[in-house]
Amino acid sequence: MISIISSLAGLIVPPAFDFIKKKFLKPKEDTPEATISSLATTNPEVIDKFVLANVELLKAKKDFFNRDIIGEASRWVIDLRASIRPIFVLLSLTARICGWIFHWNIDESFTALMDLCISSWFGSRLL
Repeated sequence: MISIISSLAGLIVPPAFDFIKKKFLKPKEDTPEATISSLATTNPEVIDKFVLANVELLKAKKDFFNRDIIGEASRWVIDLRASIRPIFVLLSLTARICGWIFHWNIDESFTALMDLCISSWFGSRLL
């Protein structure tokens, strides 16, 4: 029963959250595009400074995100970061299928966690 509930929650929650976010939360009006648009009509000589400031801001955000990496990240680190969730989903699918085929006695809380992982991955792909 817990597996069914976690599977349904994983399938329904990500698309429902995206729907609610898009439907009821207004997008921010103060975007860089809106600012540069108003600058183009009111004060066009500062557009290049604004663009350079946005470039510096994006570099700072990237550096903060990669703060645990010193220097340039190697390709295998980038690939490992990108593959963690798909690997866990594949291992969960394999364990569930082997559990059904070989009638393994897997703890119900662990199967619920595996089902939640699998269904949330599929649920995030629905939209």
